[in-house]
Amino acid sequence: MTVVNSVLERMPEPLRSKAIEYREMLKFATVGAITWFIDTGVVYAVKLTVLGEKPLTARLLGVLIATIASYVLNREWSFRTRGGRQRSHEAALFFAVSALGIGVTMIPQAISLYVLDLRVPHVSPVTQAVANFVTGQILGVLLAMVFRFWAFRRFVFPDDLYADPEEDGVRAAPEPGARARGR
Repeated sequence: MTVVNSVLERMPEPLRSKAIEYREMLKFATVGAITWFIDTGVVYAVKLTVLGEKPLTARLLGVLIATIASYVLNREWSFRTRGGRQRSHEAALFFAVSALGIGVTMIPQAISLYVLDLRVPHVSPVTQAVANFVTGQILGVLLAMVFRFWAFRRFVFPDDLYADPEEDGVRAAPEPGARARGR
């Protein structure tokens, strides 16, 4: 039994139906959460060591590493019942959309740093750090997530007419009496 099925079987029915209806979005959001931690870890690891004076370079490095992880996780889990393209074509589209997503991610932080001048010496280092976190790690990531979800579904992993919707092992409801049989 998969982890997804195990979680679904424990949910009450109204919530289970919604989770199944939006499972692709929930999986995408889970991948997003995982890659957010990867991105944040990389950004702060390099900012606190070698790129302290270059927050946008640190942001770019974090986003690039998280994007590679995102492709693997989305391809193999979130959108595995979609597609049908050759992997090389799909990967090229994924990274093209992700490149646009990197730009979307960086826009709020760039506005904060260069339009609103929320950077040292105009503000304290703490103010810059908080502004960078809010605009880069929260606003930028959320904006890019919405953009990527739309673009991945539309261009990278389109509906495949031959895909089996039950392929990922998720059923609309458990079999009658499944719990009574000792599962």
